[in-house]
Amino acid sequence: MLRSCYFALRLAWRQLRYEKSKTIAAILGVIFACILVFMQSGFKDSLFKSVSNIPRKLDGDLFVIHKQTEAIWRGSSFPKYELMRACGHPDVKEVKKLYIGQAIWTNPQKKSKRALLVFGVAPDKCIISSDEFRSKKSLLTIKDSALFDDRSKYDFGPIKEMLKTGPIETEVNDYRIKVMGTFSLGTSFAASGNIVVSEDSFFKLFPYKSHNRVDVGMISIKNKDLTHQVKKDLQALLNQNVFVFTKKELIEHEEAYWRINSPIGFIFGFGTIMGLIVGMVIVYQILFTDITNHLNEYATLKAMGYPHSYLVKIVVCSSMILAIVGFIPGALASAALYKVTESVTYIPMDMTFGKILNVFSLIFLMCVASGILAMNKLKSIDPADMF
Repeated sequence: MLRSCYFALRLAWRQLRYEKSKTIAAILGVIFACILVFMQSGFKDSLFKSVSNIPRKLDGDLFVIHKQTEAIWRGSSFPKYELMRACGHPDVKEVKKLYIGQAIWTNPQKKSKRALLVFGVAPDKCIISSDEFRSKKSLLTIKDSALFDDRSKYDFGPIKEMLKTGPIETEVNDYRIKVMGTFSLGTSFAASGNIVVSEDSFFKLFPYKSHNRVDVGMISIKNKDLTHQVKKDLQALLNQNVFVFTKKELIEHEEAYWRINSPIGFIFGFGTIMGLIVGMVIVYQILFTDITNHLNEYATLKAMGYPHSYLVKIVVCSSMILAIVGFIPGALASAALYKVTESVTYIPMDMTFGKILNVFSLIFLMCVASGILAMNKLKSIDPADMF
């Protein structure tokens, strides 16, 4: 059995080498499909990772949001006193208020305007779980000051470079603010840039918002092992119009908005299917043409006593070779494109082992399916008709 497979594999390889131009065309088709599937998969994973970027980095164990909040950037506020009721729980360590709004940023150099997310916090509270933010949050005590996300898109201006010469004055919602420093959070499909301001500055930027309503409540627990129990207690204690989420649940809630309410997931999935179909058609045409051009040789093998299954092995081996030879350069090219895309969009695109394995499985199945379709031509081979 193994010997038969070995000879079939060797014959398939020699057959592919004999028709170099057609083989190259088939490999290019596999590479194209491979890159397209990798990019579609990368964009989809990047989408869900970026939209959950903010909740991943928020400094809290439990989070309170209004039930009508679809996503953090598109939320509904709830009464502040509801959040303050959580302070009475014996296992609650700290409660923090977070105000969120979308505003228009003026590029301090080009004076162009772009939308960004504004986070309003108490200057003595840390909302981002990073030492960098903790060391700079005291700058928010300065009147009309702000911290700028240095991972925002470059369209907002070279803020980090400009800060080397001192604070930067610009406008947000036509209100004058002073950028005192930077922190790292990251962009998403919902926001290209972010800034953090004090509560006082936030309500100057958004005068129509109420001081008595909060967008997100952040709760820290004394004993992390009791997080789920405290969540149950608070959900029963607070108004039924709010959700109490763990960080994992908040991330899932954020991703669900894009997965269910946005067509982006379907678009990326459809693009993946189209890439596989195009690659399958190309490989099928090459294998079908190859079989057609060598019908006499296949008939000769059959006349010599080789069973039909042996001829099938040759075609399947050809498909496997094309899948492997085309996948390697396709994966390398995709990894390079991931780096380029990440540097331009500032959205992480990771080439994980799991993703490589999944894409290879799809490409392998695509090529094998092409070979199976092309095998139908072998059924019509009759040595008596050939000679």
